[in-house]
Amino acid sequence: MDSLFTLHDFYGKLHLPIPENIGKDIGHFNVFNIAEYRTRLSKGEMRYDRRSYFKISLINGKNRAEYADKVIHIEDKALLFASPRIPYNYVPQDEDQSGYFCVFTENFLSKDKSGIILEKLPLFQPGGYPILNISEEHYAELENLFKKIDGELSSDYPFKFDLIRAYVIELLHMGQKLHPVQPLENGKNAAIRITDMFVELLERQFPINTPAQRLLLKTANDFAERLAVHANHLNKVLKETTGSTTTAIIHARIFEEAKILLNNTDWTISEIAFSLGFEEVAHFSNFFKKHAQLSPLKFRSFVKV
Repeated sequence: MDSLFTLHDFYGKLHLPIPENIGKDIGHFNVFNIAEYRTRLSKGEMRYDRRSYFKISLINGKNRAEYADKVIHIEDKALLFASPRIPYNYVPQDEDQSGYFCVFTENFLSKDKSGIILEKLPLFQPGGYPILNISEEHYAELENLFKKIDGELSSDYPFKFDLIRAYVIELLHMGQKLHPVQPLENGKNAAIRITDMFVELLERQFPINTPAQRLLLKTANDFAERLAVHANHLNKVLKETTGSTTTAIIHARIFEEAKILLNNTDWTISEIAFSLGFEEVAHFSNFFKKHAQLSPLKFRSFVKV
């Protein structure tokens, strides 16, 4: 099913336990040296996912970031801002990677603590360009700031998180003063990439293995929001690349899963309806009849004869 890449997933990827004492009462915050964790981070591409946390990365190396309708190439030094609202795929292009990154939850920089509403910042807006090319001078300045954060995090200073929060706000302001990298590869390549990401998000929800598992992405708007594109644009792209509308593709896949569940499980029709995202059994029955010309019960009895 559609997944949210959580802090547990993040620390699991690094083969590290989640530190219990890092910002326990004020939200989670941590900082990492890319060179130190490079081999763990580079084992396979990072999937196209939404994260449950914010991330700011100071990058020194050749990389590629893929969003729904754009690819951004990083040739040398850059500053990257990632939001829970916008999924992306981040792919190192060589072995020579260094820099720092920090991860934090929204409540670490909540408005009452920082005066900032993170998701209203231009850096974290859908459709924006959250990767910034930076000069050697800016890189050195930002690297020094990350080193201060890293040093403060391991200190015994009782107000260290207040100071770290101020450093992170400084990172945000520095980012907003820099010019964004312009995205490359539009047109046909972008359409293919949107289609691939749509299919990945759709298929990742299946198979349905238990009655408690529930489909989360069910409509064209659901997928468009995950991909950070307009629903009309997504529909146009899918019509061009597949010949079908967004809704038709979603419904066809749900119908196939419904047939599998009716044929291969002893779940009740109500349980199947719920797992496939229908609020009412009658809605599921009408949906199934429209596609199969049979009710779910008649289909089940027919295939099991």
